[in-house]
Amino acid sequence: MGSISDPPTGPESATAPSAGPPPAPGPKAPSEGFDRLRYAGVFTLLFLFGTETFLVSPLLPTISDDIGVSEAAAASSVTAYVLAYAIAAPFLGLASDRFGRRRALVVGTVLFVLSNAAAALSTGLALLVVSRAVAGLAAAAAGPAIWAHIAETTSDKVRGRALGLGMALFSCGQVVGVPLGGFLAGLAGWRSAFWALAIGTALAIPLLLRQVGRTAAQGVAVGAVKGVLAGWRVPVLRDALLVNTAFHGANLGAYTFLGALLVHRFDLSVEQLGLVGVVVGAGSVAGSLLGGRLGDRARAAGRDDIPLLPVWGVLLALGVVLAAVGPGLPLALVGVALWFVASGGFVTDQQTLAGTAAPELRATSSAWLTSTMYAGTGLGAWAVGAFTGVTAGTLVVGTGLALAAAFGALLLGARLRRTSGADPVSPPAARA
Repeated sequence: MGSISDPPTGPESATAPSAGPPPAPGPKAPSEGFDRLRYAGVFTLLFLFGTETFLVSPLLPTISDDIGVSEAAAASSVTAYVLAYAIAAPFLGLASDRFGRRRALVVGTVLFVLSNAAAALSTGLALLVVSRAVAGLAAAAAGPAIWAHIAETTSDKVRGRALGLGMALFSCGQVVGVPLGGFLAGLAGWRSAFWALAIGTALAIPLLLRQVGRTAAQGVAVGAVKGVLAGWRVPVLRDALLVNTAFHGANLGAYTFLGALLVHRFDLSVEQLGLVGVVVGAGSVAGSLLGGRLGDRARAAGRDDIPLLPVWGVLLALGVVLAAVGPGLPLALVGVALWFVASGGFVTDQQTLAGTAAPELRATSSAWLTSTMYAGTGLGAWAVGAFTGVTAGTLVVGTGLALAAAFGALLLGARLRRTSGADPVSPPAARA
């Protein structure tokens, strides 16, 4: 392909062979406008996935008391979700690239319904942990397929806006969904929150079946391991994944200690920290929407080098500095808001790049973004924790990795500009 703004040519646009019965109609070709209702099903799923990701933490004390285990033991259910997603996502993303979005979405959505129902029925730790691991597998199957579906069914003029809205709805799961889940749990017990997720997901299935059409199998002729690793042999994607790791080492790695940092600096209560969570979510929503619109404007002006990626890195560094050493709580909260505006904008730009750099690897590339995000989070949290003081650790690791990500993004943009007009990103797997 010539540049990352070329029209989609991936699995969703594949045509069926002439022999045999005709397949069911696939999705419409990308249009110049952005019909939000056309994506109601996948947007609903993104909101529910966002709620699921953040729901368990505030319910941990209630869950641990009810099933008779420690909070640390109950927290293993969160670990099960994250590990299952991080490990399985690249393989399930490849399955989506090979066999189509509809299959991955339907399988993932059904598993999500069953896993949340199983969590609601849990009376002990074992079933709860297993159900959370299955939920991670469900999200790993459906999530990359959602981002790939949005990228390949929207035109270049509105792709960033569509992906940004999807990311904003995912963040709304934290801002709106988690408090609603907590309120419901307070009224009817913690299991009711998981029943609500199961029912809401089940109601989205008819929309998915209507809005995501069947497609022919892509049939990439490589083994599973080679296919999963194909994106790392694409220079643009490899650079983007390395930048992604560094950025999230600063972003989510340092965020692990944000509560401890603010308590240390300002002696905040648990209730006040909950309000900080609203600032975090609102910043992510604003950054996602802003990043999508600004990205579309840049591409409309002929910029195919994701010019805002370095800006998000610098803005993240500024936000971390203000949160860590800014004088007074108001300025520190401004820093937190900037921090997560940068986070939302960066993730939206990265999803846009993953969805257009190598069309035949859209879901696999999106899955690797999540896996490297988790890897960066773990490395960043470990690095911050290695410091004797949380303020010093957050400041050094957060700003250092954020600026490293900004510099890497500059190099990535330079590579995109140099290779524009060539065929720099077709992976060996796609040419096999």
